[in-house]
Amino acid sequence: MIEEIYIRDLGVIQEARLPFGKGLTVITGETGAGKTMVLSALGLLLGERADTASIRRGQDQAFVEGRWLIAENSPVIERVRDAGSDVEQGELILNRSVSSEGRSRASVSGRSTPVGLLNELGEMLVVVHGQSDQIRLKSAVAQREALDQFGGAGLATALAEYQATFKAWRELTQRLEELKASLDARAAEADELRNAVDELEKLDARSGEDLELAEKAERINNLEILRAAASLAHEALSSEGFGDSPDALGLIGQARRSLEQVANHDAELGRLAELLKAVSVQLVDASGEISSYLASLDLEGAGEINLIQDRRAALTAAMRKYGPTLDEVINYRSSASDRLLELDSSSETIDQLGLEYEALSAKLKIQADSLTALRVSAASRLAELVTAELKELAMGGASLVVEVGYADAYGSHGQDSVSIQLSSYPGAEPRPLGKGASGGELSRIMLAIEVVLAETQQAPTFIFDEVDAGVGGAAAIEVGRRLAMLAQRAQVIVVTHLAQVAAYATSHLRVLKTSSVEFTATDVVLLDNETRVEELARMLSGLSDSESGLAHAAELRVRALSEFS
Repeated sequence: MIEEIYIRDLGVIQEARLPFGKGLTVITGETGAGKTMVLSALGLLLGERADTASIRRGQDQAFVEGRWLIAENSPVIERVRDAGSDVEQGELILNRSVSSEGRSRASVSGRSTPVGLLNELGEMLVVVHGQSDQIRLKSAVAQREALDQFGGAGLATALAEYQATFKAWRELTQRLEELKASLDARAAEADELRNAVDELEKLDARSGEDLELAEKAERINNLEILRAAASLAHEALSSEGFGDSPDALGLIGQARRSLEQVANHDAELGRLAELLKAVSVQLVDASGEISSYLASLDLEGAGEINLIQDRRAALTAAMRKYGPTLDEVINYRSSASDRLLELDSSSETIDQLGLEYEALSAKLKIQADSLTALRVSAASRLAELVTAELKELAMGGASLVVEVGYADAYGSHGQDSVSIQLSSYPGAEPRPLGKGASGGELSRIMLAIEVVLAETQQAPTFIFDEVDAGVGGAAAIEVGRRLAMLAQRAQVIVVTHLAQVAAYATSHLRVLKTSSVEFTATDVVLLDNETRVEELARMLSGLSDSESGLAHAAELRVRALSEFS
């Protein structure tokens, strides 16, 4: 709630400090005293456009500051922190200055901020009723939210259940649309992968096969050179009785036997003979392996090299398409097979999701219809209660109409469109709020609505201007009574010229203007019990010291106190 507003050099107000408390606060004063400047000051704090003409004559700038007490769970705190400031000990301080050059500055809790932030905070802190462009329930969204809150716990539960289903339904709808939209692309991808898998299955490549074939091709291409070298090496080791040239095995055998013949004369020669014997064994093994190598060369020829080169060409082509290495080709074959299985199951997935979609759509329709029924019932009760309030506020021929219609499609809040309208007299065509009603009538209409909605809502601070325009007598008393009723659940501030309204106030502020030839100033004072009665008498008769006026004023005050004591 608003705790205090400080004003300096705004309009006719040189300096004023306005204390506000819980309940109903009224602001009164003679015509032209500057009551509207209080609302102008509040408008600046709430982010309204600044007007240099409102700066007090002869001054460089106007300045206003407001202090609000903020509840711990208020969304205002989170928004202020998002903006880089804070709410300390539950107190929010907003200020705004306007210079004569047209510059406007704003701050939140001492931190400079864009004026737009004041506007955002203002929508959460204060509701102003008086002009048609200040209707809290102007938008269809606001009207639907108001009806839902009025509907109470049952409607809130139904809405929460619907929203959970709607979220799942929307996600499933998007998934189905994406699958169907990509169906052609998936079919083309599946054909491509299927051809690739067939090709690679026929190729059936092994890891390292390309290196093995390269080595084998190298060997076959140099077959004669390899055979000649191996033959010469084999003959050098073991001529196997052919030719007159001694071979290595024969020479080593001859050396070993020579040493063995004299080994009994020197043990060292015996050791060397054993060493030559071991060398002979190794040479025999090497000769055997060379012989096998020569035999393998005899099995390879021109026909086999053609087969090897064809195989190598097939592997190279695959590596260009799916490689660049043979291992990557082999891995691609495996991943392509997995992806192909996934794509082939897409149609089955779409069919399954289609069944889920039908079931979820049926559930959503049932919940949407239930939500509609609850809203229709709440709309009837809201219209009935507000219409009854309008009758007590001297608008007996007017009636509120709350229509719940079907929207074109499901939305996050159902399939309903909510419209709150007013029928000005019996048989009149209902029109949107604010159309065809004066400022005073509109304020009373909104007062009636707010009084009814306050039963189920936690409301911010309400400010009413012109709420008593065009009424008097018993109707004025009813306006005051309903403002007091609303003030039991929210802070209410009213600018009024009717004593019947002011009598119901919890606190009473009077705007006083002092004029001279060279100087005009306005002050705002908080009235006590005695001065309140005097001000009520002035408002009733124009005379604050009239005995009959004072008696009537005192009677009004006693009656109001007795109703809300």
